[in-house]
Amino acid sequence: MNIMDFNMKKLAADAGTFLSRAVQFTEEKLGQAEKTELDAHLENLLSKAECTKLWTEKIMKQTEVLLQPNPNARIEEFVYEKLDRKAPSRMNNPELLGQYMIDAGNEFGPGTAYGNALIKCGETQKRIGAADRELIQTSAINFLTPLRNFIEGDYKTITKERKLLQNKRLDLDAAKTRLKKAKVAEARAASEQEVRITQSEFDRQAEITRLLLEGISSTHAHHLRCLNDFVEAQMTYYAQCYQYMLDLQKQLGSFPSTFLSNNNQSSTTPVQSVSTPPVLASASASLPSVSNSIVASGLSELRSSSGSRKARVLYDYDAANSSELSLLADEVITVYSIPGMDSDWLMGERGNQKGKVPITYLELLN
Repeated sequence: MNIMDFNMKKLAADAGTFLSRAVQFTEEKLGQAEKTELDAHLENLLSKAECTKLWTEKIMKQTEVLLQPNPNARIEEFVYEKLDRKAPSRMNNPELLGQYMIDAGNEFGPGTAYGNALIKCGETQKRIGAADRELIQTSAINFLTPLRNFIEGDYKTITKERKLLQNKRLDLDAAKTRLKKAKVAEARAASEQEVRITQSEFDRQAEITRLLLEGISSTHAHHLRCLNDFVEAQMTYYAQCYQYMLDLQKQLGSFPSTFLSNNNQSSTTPVQSVSTPPVLASASASLPSVSNSIVASGLSELRSSSGSRKARVLYDYDAANSSELSLLADEVITVYSIPGMDSDWLMGERGNQKGKVPITYLELLN
């Protein structure tokens, strides 16, 4: 027998097997043939695997959206990953905003209050952008990659073996059908032998599939560890951002009870006090404390008494009209409150000059 004859016979055998399975499957759907049912334990394992695959895909895709909201950027990263090439490095949104703020601050002048504040805010935004980049990288390695490996690796193997099990079951049930239809003793003997062989192959494939499916429990345990890593990465990220904003708030000399005034328009709406989130409590325990509460207390005492305090000027300020007092950064002036004055302002004195001054430009001295 030459190779061509062997291949032709193999193709004919494969075609016969495929036809036999197709007939068996169709008759089962029409209710004209019996079907061997899988045992309850195996069915439960199959259901658990399907459920794991479904929710792993959803969690993985939504995590990608969370870490990279831009769909075009996600597509670009996917293409570069498939090409096994590194995606070009670009500024993320916080970094880009930070750069714009720094450029604007330099344009307006670092010596002005607004320009100086823009530069400080821009530097903080760039730090947040760097932390964001670190979160994405850590989460991709410790969380997304293991989930993707399960979908593209373990579950594909399970699907392949499950398909083989389905084919072995169809072969077994087709053999049983032929045995029922056999009338001649010789045909019955051949059919019985075929049933024994197909039953053995089905049992063997069922055991292989069962062992693979029982590994889903180990997959859950592994994904739990990855989830803990993801939560830890998020906690580190938010703690870093919280610290950066605390430092920025201190640099800007902001007060929790007021907004920074815009030109001559002041807001009388109080700002609600924001407490530290519990998840950041331990992470921020070692952060430098901010003296906002002390400043607010000092302002409250100043307004409730008829006394005065010394204050250091944080930024240059140009008076908008004759009722205000122009300020120079780092000078020390005397401030006090008068009844009925807007909460965003104090009266300031420098020698024989006096006028209203914005409190956000001042640091009260002890």
